[in-house]
Amino acid sequence: MARPLRIATYNVEWFNGLFDDHGRLRPDNELSGRYEITRRNQIESLGIVFTALDADAIMVIEAPNQSRRRSTVKALETFARTFDLRASRAVMGFPSETEQEIALLYDPARIEAHHDPQSSAKAPRFDDVFRFDIDVDATPEAIRFSKPPLELALRADGHPLRVIGVHAKSKAPHGARNPAEAVRIAIQNRRQQLAECVWLRRRVTALLARHQSVLVMGDFNDGPGLDEYEKLFGRSGIEIVLGLEEAPELRLHEPHARMALTQRVGIQPSSARFWLAPEQQYFEALLDFIMVSADLAAKSPRWRIWHPLNDPNCFRTPELQQALLAASDHFPVTLDIDL
Repeated sequence: MARPLRIATYNVEWFNGLFDDHGRLRPDNELSGRYEITRRNQIESLGIVFTALDADAIMVIEAPNQSRRRSTVKALETFARTFDLRASRAVMGFPSETEQEIALLYDPARIEAHHDPQSSAKAPRFDDVFRFDIDVDATPEAIRFSKPPLELALRADGHPLRVIGVHAKSKAPHGARNPAEAVRIAIQNRRQQLAECVWLRRRVTALLARHQSVLVMGDFNDGPGLDEYEKLFGRSGIEIVLGLEEAPELRLHEPHARMALTQRVGIQPSSARFWLAPEQQYFEALLDFIMVSADLAAKSPRWRIWHPLNDPNCFRTPELQQALLAASDHFPVTLDIDL
């Protein structure tokens, strides 16, 4: 009997900086993009984390860059060979405008995967333009993804799945020169992020209407109650993608999101940890999710955030705990499911 399928999503900060233009790892003592972490330390830490995950498929967010000089697939498959990972094959979709791609590493012995972008009447392909009124002026804006989601057709142990990898727009007001500009940029980014989530939701609705098994995973740069602009816009992007106002069969399910929605005060899950210099301390947020359709939720899958301080197994394993803290500012989220 086959063991349950393990699917992960993991945002790897500055993954691109760990490779040269030939897709080779750079395990030297130069500093990586991580604060006071060398490239060697980050590479070794990522090897420990990916090995511990032992996942059949990992949606890599902020994967190495795809360009005329660099290959995302080559870099990821080199990384997989270096650490002898079962998830040794890589696939990506449309390249991004940044050095942060979305790609899937998977075990070819259990999974078949290919990029399969589709469109519907209300949701164009993710490399296209989505027209949506984000500022309520009755004039639809042209929305484009800077990081187009990765839409995949998968067969896992013979079961067909539709999988969408996501890295939604950051809401942080990068580049602001004063408080007023910070507010303007934050609201503009918030509108863009919500429009991207509406686009995703329409694509998901089209798949669910065809009775397909769907997983949507990645870094949404959003979560219920995460910022002060949520009241201004009425709901979070996560609530939109989950489809909480839809019929039950059209909703997606994610227990960490549900906890955040129902417990605005008290115990809160988190999947990312950031240092804020003005406050001189770390803050945490729930940004990374694996959402599944109702038919998959009915199979009693098990979700886990590999948090180095909150997950007991990670906390009790010093090597893994330190690797998680050094490897990225996000922590992996996994889903174990028996199909």
